[in-house]
Amino acid sequence: MNCSVVVPVYKGATTLQPLLERLEQVLPKVASNYEVILVNDGSPDDSWSVIDRLVTGREWVRGISLMRNYGQENATLCGILEARYEVIVTMDDDLQHCPEELPRLVDRLNEGYDVVYAVPRQRHQSWWRTLFSATVKWAISSVMGLRTVRDISSYKVFRSSLREAFTASTGPDVQIDVLLSWVTTRIVSVDVDDAPRTAGSSNYGLLKLIKVSLLILTNYTTIPLRFASIVGFAFTILGILVLLYVLSVYFTQGSIPGFSFLASTVTIFSGVQLFALGIIGEYLARVFDRSSGRPPYAIQRRVGGGN
Repeated sequence: MNCSVVVPVYKGATTLQPLLERLEQVLPKVASNYEVILVNDGSPDDSWSVIDRLVTGREWVRGISLMRNYGQENATLCGILEARYEVIVTMDDDLQHCPEELPRLVDRLNEGYDVVYAVPRQRHQSWWRTLFSATVKWAISSVMGLRTVRDISSYKVFRSSLREAFTASTGPDVQIDVLLSWVTTRIVSVDVDDAPRTAGSSNYGLLKLIKVSLLILTNYTTIPLRFASIVGFAFTILGILVLLYVLSVYFTQGSIPGFSFLASTVTIFSGVQLFALGIIGEYLARVFDRSSGRPPYAIQRRVGGGN
């Protein structure tokens, strides 16, 4: 078996060397030929200088520098499309994904699966990050529609033949896991040990996690639109009931008391309308992004691997 490891790099100057040293010990055990592709995603530190230095003397390491920061998913997509071998591994650069777990993932892949996720047994992060990460993964899993996958992770192994799904996706917004689920249902997860972060902090804050959830739900599924339709229908029924109530009060009492009731009703219905318009606006934004012709990434420089 031959294997390509894709690592998106952002503020990873201090972790890249130990990561490569550990991969150098593990990869010969699982692959006859292998490569590691380090994709610098416009990192503001000296990650690219470190990559340029690490490829020296390592024919199996390649470095790609993007023109600017495009995001983890876009940088990962770049590495996937550049991979040369039939099995692709994606993992983070922060040493939380243990390379020593890779043989277990490959063994599971060899059982006939197309995608194998590495799911941490214990997550070393704050409660609020765990909560919002679970929300994002619920959104992705809902779009994927796969009950066999208990969890997803950026640490995964899959067959390079699945890359055909990526060519059909246009625009700057990319979600690798959803694209993989479009072409196969032979997906499984494996429990692995997840190491605590040794340097830096996560680049996914609260606002970014919310943005990712909205992007997934409005870019790959029509669930929000259907939800808006259901809410609109429910409030239409409520409006009819309110009208019947107002008419009954008018004909029985001769007047309609309760300004606060009227004001609250108008406020609720206005909020529902704005909510529905907001969902439609998100979909229009996705259409604009896809039709704008913006690429998901642009490569500035390559080093190593015969480049």
